[in-house]
Amino acid sequence: MARGRKGRKWLGRSVAICVAAGLGLLLWAELERALAPRSNTSLDHFDALIVLGSPADDDGDPTPIQLARVTEGVQEYERGVAPRMILTGGATHDHYVEAQVMARTAEAQGIPASVIFEDPDAMNTIENACNSLRIMRSHGWKSAEVVSSASHLPRAALILSRLPLEWRVHVAPPLGPEPAAAKAFDAALEILKTAHYLVWSRQTEPCTL
Repeated sequence: MARGRKGRKWLGRSVAICVAAGLGLLLWAELERALAPRSNTSLDHFDALIVLGSPADDDGDPTPIQLARVTEGVQEYERGVAPRMILTGGATHDHYVEAQVMARTAEAQGIPASVIFEDPDAMNTIENACNSLRIMRSHGWKSAEVVSSASHLPRAALILSRLPLEWRVHVAPPLGPEPAAAKAFDAALEILKTAHYLVWSRQTEPCTL
């Protein structure tokens, strides 16, 4: 009986420690997101716009999130923020390559194909940033405005802050009303992804140039 009580006590303590560690990790991730920089430069014009990828739908058409990101990138191009666009994203969820779908969308909105550069290989945000930087270095470009959804940008900024690049982030607002449940899900998912980045991928997936 005494041995059984000790076992249950040890199990209870272990569960409590795991729960406390998990909550601590999530709080750390939320704090890092809240403190994430929005830029490392005072520039207001850049060598390139980087539009971060998001999966297309099952028919290979842009989802509302992807369309919002591309549309904002197009508008920033038209405002003269940068003379070219890098569209980054591979086939992360199906056989449709995000960068290719985004490029078609940008061209349909009037962007010349000659100023669009595609990264069709990136499978996550670290690769989005690293592959885009490789494209930039191959052309001698040194600065970029990075466009993505509001929930995605804090994690993207943490990644960008470790790269040899002048940058700022820019929010792509939704094109229509967002359901509260969807917004809450996106926020929670990004907190989890940020936690994973902090404890794992930041160390195991360095950007090798």
